[in-house]
Amino acid sequence: MKVHKYDTVIVGAGGAGMRAAIESTKRSRTAVLTKLYPTRSHTGAAQGGMAAALANVEEDNWEWHTFDTVKGGDYLVDQDAAEILAKEAIDSVLDLEKMGLPFNRTPDGTIDQRRFGGHSRNHGEAPVRRSCYAADRTGHMILQTLYQNCVKEGVEFFNEFYVLDQLITEVDGVKRSAGVVAYELATGEIHVFQAKSVIYASGGTGKFFKVTSNAHTLTGDGQAAVYRRGLPLEDMEFFQFHPTGIWRMGILLTEGARGEGGILRNKDGERFMEKYAPVMKDLASRDVVSRSIYTEIREGRGCGPEGDHVYLDLTHLPPEQLDAKLPDITEFARTYLGIEPYTDPIPIQPTAHYAMGGIPTNVEGEVLSDNTTVVPGLYAAGEVALRGLVAHRAVDGRLVVVHAADRAHVD
Repeated sequence: MKVHKYDTVIVGAGGAGMRAAIESTKRSRTAVLTKLYPTRSHTGAAQGGMAAALANVEEDNWEWHTFDTVKGGDYLVDQDAAEILAKEAIDSVLDLEKMGLPFNRTPDGTIDQRRFGGHSRNHGEAPVRRSCYAADRTGHMILQTLYQNCVKEGVEFFNEFYVLDQLITEVDGVKRSAGVVAYELATGEIHVFQAKSVIYASGGTGKFFKVTSNAHTLTGDGQAAVYRRGLPLEDMEFFQFHPTGIWRMGILLTEGARGEGGILRNKDGERFMEKYAPVMKDLASRDVVSRSIYTEIREGRGCGPEGDHVYLDLTHLPPEQLDAKLPDITEFARTYLGIEPYTDPIPIQPTAHYAMGGIPTNVEGEVLSDNTTVVPGLYAAGEVALRGLVAHRAVDGRLVVVHAADRAHVD
């Protein structure tokens, strides 16, 4: 057994983990433990963009963004946390730009923005262009940019190390984080990492579901490690379903496809979202769109011999627009379904996408052992339960502790 001593240990090397590492390594000796090579983390599968009220294309502000976040969470959202999210999302995107992320650009050179589900102006009046994007490979670009900057800052990575257990000490009845135990996949050796602080950024639990957009690696390992040490998990029943996964496969087709003008149609060719969300239509929030799709299917208007899906129609969009803005999406349709998205609608169904619960934290990212008690030295970011900020998928879903990660909302 090998013993390592660090100031900070970060479990997970996706968007949240590497963004936290860039900050912590400037102030403390930091180790990042990841069961994958960092650039294979699931953040790389995110596609359509990240929400921030930059107002580069249309009038927008963080207050409208906050409203969309609270409303999109069916008013279960912790409103202080939603305000922090919306305000800090702006600087988070600009930080990524300064790190070198190649965002799409407007003609005057600023970060381009497009529409996404749940993004509205003037408190729900109409859709607004809020999503900052790099074609339909935004997550891939985020991951590569963060990894390059981690290398630049000298972050110490332990790749293909599987965290088995969380170390907890207890003095005078107070539990405190002491480090983690990890298994080195290449050698089978056990490693103990002693640390003053441990940050969990280990992703979600989507592989629990049969049809999911999540990779095989998203099995809730970090959450399980904390739970085994007697700490609670919160809001585990809240799970976001993305409306447009490839039929029966779950492979994600970004919300950006509808942001660029894609339309959902039933077997009669009807644009059915007009019935369920007359203002936002196909750009309603994800729970609304997913429920609407299943309503169409249950009422017999689903497509195909079994009536178990609907269509995402991009055929009215110019091929050059699809090639420029949605190159991966069109290629997915050709590769996995054998159809031509220029001329054929794409069969889709809602797919398990994002865990809204997890390790409970406050707005500072500190892990809680009950409603108020902080566990000293233990933090979490990414797919966590941020003290009641649940069911949040108003703007493409991905809730993070913004000060620890630059994924304000990422599809």
